[in-house]
This record gives sequence, C-alpha cells and structure tokens, in this order.
Amino acid sequence: MNITFTFKNFEPSDHLKKYARRRMEKLGRFFGKSAGLEVQVVLAVDKFRHTCEVAVAGEGLHLAASESSQEMYASIDLVTDKLEAQIKKHVSRSKEQRRTARDVDVDVFRAAVGGEEEDELPVIGTDRFAQKPLLLDEAIMQLDASSNDFLVFVNADSSRVNVVYRRRNGKYGLIDPVI
Repeated sequence: MNITFTFKNFEPSDHLKKYARRRMEKLGRFFGKSAGLEVQVVLAVDKFRHTCEVAVAGEGLHLAASESSQEMYASIDLVTDKLEAQIKKHVSRSKEQRRTARDVDVDVFRAAVGGEEEDELPVIGTDRFAQKPLLLDEAIMQLDASSNDFLVFVNADSSRVNVVYRRRNGKYGLIDPVI
C-alpha cells in the first residue's frame, strides 16, 4: 500500500503524518496482502476548518471520502471511519454477487465407474450451479477452499468452460477444450 500525503495551508508535522499513516494502514487489513493500492491523503486547513480528503485506488477499486472538523486528528478519524464503511459495503456487495452468480445453469455430470448393470445409465446425479467468470488462479483458490477434486468454471480470459483438477502429486491440472 503506497500512501502519499499533500499538505495545504499549513506546515506538516511528523506526528500528524505518522498518525494518518497508521490510520490508513489499518484499512489495509480489509484487502489482505494486496500491495497494489494507492492511497492519496490531502490535509488542508482553511481558517478554523481542518479538512482531510482520501482517495483509494487499485485492483478495480476506487473509493473516496472527505471530512471536515475543527481538529485535524478528528477529521482523519472521521475519514477512516467513512472509508471503512465503504470498504465493508464493497466487500459485502462482491460476496453477494458471487452468491447470486451461483444460480446460472451449468450442468455437471457425475459418472459412476464399475459395478453397474449394462442396462442402466452411468449418470447417478446432476448438479446445477451458477458460476461467474473466473481467472485460473481464482479457480484454484476456490478449489482449495472446497473438498472437491475438480472445479468446472468459465475462464474469464477465454470465455470457455474449463475444468481445473487436483492431481495426485498435489499440483493442479487444467482441461481447456478447444472447439
């Protein structure tokens, strides 16, 4: 997380800068180990009004907040509270989109192997699930989170249905049909 400061109409103090940096870095806990975030902090003083403006950008995310009060430390606290609420809303919205994306119809067939009568069909069940387009690394993370040995997903790069599976040696395999 890169944090840059701009001071307007007053001399910057190291203590104020350190305080603002600590408060902004606490917002980083919502993003995990994402180092691609750019945070621009503008601290300004106009007579008795102390204003703090913050813009956060990176990885498909753009958030901005501004607060004014009679003390700069209070303005920084108010802005971080506002940004925290925006981040929580963004995270819950993305989780909800993932949940609702599960309703798209994609058929997955499970085949029974061995021990079946020849007159019966080998398909023992059908699962339907909705899947938003995923990148390969996202699909591998989702496979790790589940107890399944494979995951059928729509590849965001190629817009084709792919299958990623766990191999016996602990590595992953990818089935990418070319039609």
